[in-house]
Amino acid sequence: MALPSIAQMGAQLRAGATTSQALTEQALARIATHDPALNAFVLLTADRARADAARADAELAQGIDRGPMHGIPHALKDIYATAGIRTTCHSRVRLDVVPEHDSVVAQKFADGGAVLLGKLATHEFAIGGPSFDLPFPPARNPWNREHIPGGSSSGSAAAIASGMVRMAMGSDTGGSIRGPAGYCGLVGLKPTYGRVSRRGVFPLSFTLDHCGPLSASVEDSAVALQVIAGHDPLDLASVNRPVDDYRTHLNDGVAGLRIGIPRAFFATSPIVTPEALATIDHTAAQLRDAGATVEDIELPPYDLFAACGRALMISEAFAIHETDLRERPLDYGRITYQRFIYGACITSADLMQALRLRRTLTDAVDRALETHDALLCLSTLIPAPRFDETLDTRPSHTTTQTIPFNVTGHPAISVPTALTSTKMPLGIQLVARNFEEALLLRLARSVERSSGWEGVVMPE
Repeated sequence: MALPSIAQMGAQLRAGATTSQALTEQALARIATHDPALNAFVLLTADRARADAARADAELAQGIDRGPMHGIPHALKDIYATAGIRTTCHSRVRLDVVPEHDSVVAQKFADGGAVLLGKLATHEFAIGGPSFDLPFPPARNPWNREHIPGGSSSGSAAAIASGMVRMAMGSDTGGSIRGPAGYCGLVGLKPTYGRVSRRGVFPLSFTLDHCGPLSASVEDSAVALQVIAGHDPLDLASVNRPVDDYRTHLNDGVAGLRIGIPRAFFATSPIVTPEALATIDHTAAQLRDAGATVEDIELPPYDLFAACGRALMISEAFAIHETDLRERPLDYGRITYQRFIYGACITSADLMQALRLRRTLTDAVDRALETHDALLCLSTLIPAPRFDETLDTRPSHTTTQTIPFNVTGHPAISVPTALTSTKMPLGIQLVARNFEEALLLRLARSVERSSGWEGVVMPE
């Protein structure tokens, strides 16, 4: 089942071929059908959605056009503050929290006339999962419900892959957008650090957190980014620079571009599957056929990026949660508590060394992108694991390879490319220079066209 794209729905709305209320009722019906088995939503805001849709229809009928998301249903990961609507972070610690104000992203969608369907499951505080000891059950992968959808933007991925919605917001601190996208056959965009405001989104790691969309196509992600990108003077990480046009040049192709593959990142991993390696080589061949130069390059070892990112993430997360960890430890899920408490053991010397290493690693990626327009690597090394599989958490055995570009802050996108022999999705990852999301999306669109994956979601 493939829903119309955001652009197609927008064209139908403006032509009078459908209404926002009709799109919203269709979405609510799909949620009622699919969500009981997938647990994507922790809160359905049906009354709010119907009010948003009625308002959108009235405004469009009056000639008021708020932009490409006007009248389009969407949903938010439940770490995005929503005024008057419970925002739990999937945790008992915040189970009764009702914010007074919207996050900046939620406000931008509201200002753009979008329809809010509800709040989506996440790993607890965007790190602790998948877990069965939390107030809500974990989301499941629509391709096979015995498999995880990835995390921490698990509900966002499950909602899109099952056709409940075309686009939903996630967050990405070590790969929490791109990992679920890779496991569920979706497009997952992590913009440049500072491109999208994080104000009103519950933090995991101040210097690694990014906000971005998961969607069913590259164009859908471009539409969403167009709405949410921009400077926020109250977010200290936000960068004041103009927002590019992310859609006009999507189909300009890749002729003349130079792309580097840091092959040692994934080829030396003890867990990477032959099918994942094959999808990299197949994508590289398609890019060459489209006119790009694709060649192997060297970057520092992946394990350095992973160790640096984990030290920063856990030390910052512990600083955020220290009081609650001491005063109400039993309100956290077991996995979350165990991951956060490591932060108490990270010394100031450890942190300083991680910060120094971060500069070295960022410089190495910057140098690679001086001679290449983009990098091509894997987002996931294996298809989505089963819930009952025990995974080795050592950096060399991680199932995703996304954290390097949280450490460096470069924009990165996961694009689906193939199904495995067991009918589970695989994807590749593209990385570009800072604030070159337009080029990144153009590259991703070329991969999407070559793979034939655009808009594919799990059939009913």
